[in-house]
Amino acid sequence: MGPYKIFIVEDDPWYGEILEYHLSLNEDYAITRFETGSQCLANLHKKPDLISIDFSLPDFTGDKLYQKIKDVDDTIPVIVISGQEEISVAVKMLKMGVTDYIIKDENTKDILWNAVINIRKMGNLKKQVEQLKEELGQKFSFEKSIKGQSPALQKIFGLMEKATKTNINVSITGETGTGKEVVSKGIHYSSDRRKKSFVAVNMAAIPKELVESELFGHEKGAFTGAVARKAGKFEEANGGTIFLDEIAELDLSLQSKILRVLQEREIVRVGGNEKVKLDIRLIVATHRNLAEEVKKGNFREDLYYRIIGLPIELPPLRDRGSDVLILAKFFADEFAKDNKLPAINIASDAKDKLMRYHFPGNIRELKAMMELACVMCNDNEIRAEDISYTSTKADEVFTLEQKTLRQYTCDIIKHFLHKYDDDVMMVAEKLDIGKSTIYKMIQQREIVI
Repeated sequence: MGPYKIFIVEDDPWYGEILEYHLSLNEDYAITRFETGSQCLANLHKKPDLISIDFSLPDFTGDKLYQKIKDVDDTIPVIVISGQEEISVAVKMLKMGVTDYIIKDENTKDILWNAVINIRKMGNLKKQVEQLKEELGQKFSFEKSIKGQSPALQKIFGLMEKATKTNINVSITGETGTGKEVVSKGIHYSSDRRKKSFVAVNMAAIPKELVESELFGHEKGAFTGAVARKAGKFEEANGGTIFLDEIAELDLSLQSKILRVLQEREIVRVGGNEKVKLDIRLIVATHRNLAEEVKKGNFREDLYYRIIGLPIELPPLRDRGSDVLILAKFFADEFAKDNKLPAINIASDAKDKLMRYHFPGNIRELKAMMELACVMCNDNEIRAEDISYTSTKADEVFTLEQKTLRQYTCDIIKHFLHKYDDDVMMVAEKLDIGKSTIYKMIQQREIVI
């Protein structure tokens, strides 16, 4: 896999250099900087993975340049950085389809850093989804898509099978990295709705002021920037399944609107009067305890009972026994195949080490761990020393006396970066350290994200 190519379009050389230097702290990024929109357009044949544009350029405004980029390749994610704080401008650009809109201030470079990480992750997820769709020529196989044979997983397969036989709502809970979206896809593609759309919405990723329009759609002229009618996610999912991920993050005022939609089975687009009838299957997911959120007053009790339906609690990887070894072998084989490497064996001492670990990052962490082990191993065999933990249990930390204080510090920072989705500002605040310390560790490759 080559470097992640980023174009920065900024007419202020000083500001452009700041953004370029900051993103260059991650050696996986290949940064190219331009001072005009025309220069950017002339280089689109180089297939950038992401473009960051200033809203006010000498030759283009942000909306005009974005449209030009979209005309050439509408798959490239675009971030707009602007000195304009008018909400109408931001809403207009987001409605046009830009991936993110960032206001210029003292935190811009940090916000851009996090935005790039999130966009890259979403791009990887879309590729995985497309690959998954290609494999769905026939009825979805739970066992083929979800690896493992543990009793805990067999119980999940049984619940998924029950869910496919009716249109009952499904609520999926579990720690981050346990595969909530994979399970929701499995239910949809095994149901009689599989020929219709599966629409996934991450509620935590949508700005509060845009949620209603994103979910229910809007009519032309409903607000500044609404240049045409747009169908919302519920309407897109009509006849199929809508998956609302991180449902607990939904604002209370919008919870009541979701409840009404589920009760009436119809939506009205923002700025309109026409009622659109819905025939949907609802699946929700959260890593929070919804019952506790109800007690705290953060989640409506009536909505809770409406969406709870068939509850499926996904087990953490540490509770799935030998599934760890099945998944480890699968990820090693997959990595070898993707990188045209010979088959890679896992030695018994490596298996023992994997079975002793608690995997706070669950399946996602195991995948990253095995890919690194495949790179580090010799003679096509992974041994215990090739397996690096990104985090450790408290009772294990102090037995690893061969580590230096600096290495312990790296482990702690890596753990919190993983926990808070690589949000450097959040981790710096939680650990009460300077964010420059974290960036320096990343630049020196002591921490890899």
